[in-house]
Amino acid sequence: MSKIILITGASTGFGHDTALSLIGEGYKVFASMRDPLGKNSVHAQKLTAAGAYVVELDVINEQSIEQAIQIVKDQAGHIDVLINNAGIASAGVTEAFSTEQMVALFDVNVFGVHRVIRSVLPMMRENKKGLIINVGSILGRVTFPFFGIYGASKYAVEALTDSLRYEVSQFGVDVALVQPSAYPTDMYGSAQQPLNTDCVESYGDVGEIPGAMFSSFMSMFEAADAPKPHDIAEAIVELIKTPDGQRPARTVVGNSFGSEAINAAVAPIQNTVMQTLGLGHLEVLKKS
Repeated sequence: MSKIILITGASTGFGHDTALSLIGEGYKVFASMRDPLGKNSVHAQKLTAAGAYVVELDVINEQSIEQAIQIVKDQAGHIDVLINNAGIASAGVTEAFSTEQMVALFDVNVFGVHRVIRSVLPMMRENKKGLIINVGSILGRVTFPFFGIYGASKYAVEALTDSLRYEVSQFGVDVALVQPSAYPTDMYGSAQQPLNTDCVESYGDVGEIPGAMFSSFMSMFEAADAPKPHDIAEAIVELIKTPDGQRPARTVVGNSFGSEAINAAVAPIQNTVMQTLGLGHLEVLKKS
């Protein structure tokens, strides 16, 4: 039986490509996005033509989420796989961002992930099976200067994902994290920039580094051997195909900048933590 999959942030980038890849694998895909009849209509039409069921879902709006989940329930009955992909980026001098900008980013990247999970988990727990894939970042493991706010949101997703994996394992629900490196997507073009330009200017040469980093990334993305965003879709497809109980907790995609080594070093420490707490059984997925 084909799995029923819901993916957030499917209008462009990783989400769009992943939705198309999953359709190609024969899955029933509900590709969600904001404003599919308006600004994202072209993307929505492409997905619909490919065989996706496009639904409107804004991860910062509880009512929008509930309506989208209800549509999926009405059309498919349940959800086998949730892919939390929606996200926004930011880059620049940390001091120059406003509190409101930071709140807006966390609202999508962290609170949005939690909102959608809360809406989907009850049916997964009731069915005693399911898979949640959160799209994080290597910046949830290693730190690039000037990406501190974005990285902080991805560090939060790391903790949220780990805790959730333990909490729902005995209900047959698996939780995995994908950690992409830098890839050429629309996220870079739409990344938040600091509001306080006077503050940026006061940093002098240091304040010019983010722009130089962006130029370097753009050059890398335009090179013949540029990283291919499709790598993320392939990694997600592989996770879905992997048998229950055998999925890695984390999957790094692209240049890890050492994050794979951190993952490997932290895993046995985390295992010791769980054993010390007397909760080692939560590390093992209970199959239905």
